Amino acid sequence: MNITDRANPGASLGNRLWYHLCCTLCRTFLTLVYGVRIWGGRNVPDSGPLLVISNHQSHYDPVLVGAALTNRHLNFMARSGLFNVPGFEKLIRSLNAHPIRQGEPDTAAIRLLIEQLKLGRAVLVFPEGSRTPDGAMHPFKRGVWLLLNRSKATILPVAIDGVYDAFPRKAAFPKLVGQRVGVNIGEPIPAATLLAMGEDKGLRLLERTIETLRVDLADRLTSGGATLTSEPFSAVVVD
Repeated sequence: MNITDRANPGASLGNRLWYHLCCTLCRTFLTLVYGVRIWGGRNVPDSGPLLVISNHQSHYDPVLVGAALTNRHLNFMARSGLFNVPGFEKLIRSLNAHPIRQGEPDTAAIRLLIEQLKLGRAVLVFPEGSRTPDGAMHPFKRGVWLLLNRSKATILPVAIDGVYDAFPRKAAFPKLVGQRVGVNIGEPIPAATLLAMGEDKGLRLLERTIETLRVDLADRLTSGGATLTSEPFSAVVVD
């Protein structure tokens, strides 16, 4: 795990050391309990504004993606209600989380993320807007395009799988036995490539890219002995 200023430009050394410690503990937990496997780690740029885009399966997702990107520290949004929980609010703020209102436009949160990107930081976004109800990836909302258009940040597509089975949306507690999870990190996409396509085609390309990574990941996990009860299909059509 990188703790230099390039990991999270402008953050204090104390913040970087704390993030490093927490990510190390989380990765150890995910390895021991879920046998986490990570592919494509070399695709993560070492510096510069980075918009990390992932499908959204579980409460585990920010932890899983953060643990997979060992050379960058993520900034991310969490629903505003979590910041009303005493103690937990301080924890997630210390790990670079920022509140966002769900179910309504939150321009202040969008501006904050753009500021993070302009500082050269990495920002994690789940464009589906909420956790999948069925294990499949669902169409992306347009807020991610606003972030891309305003920040001109490089896009890093990331797919996760197995976490829907480990901690589905309707479950009160995660399953801690017999589950396997994984992360598949794709090649960075320059902002100019997507912006030249226009909003609709650009979003569809992002959806297809992440869904292709996810299907490949599901194949890797199942070939390694994992049992995925979520259907390896998507609402997104892969050409």
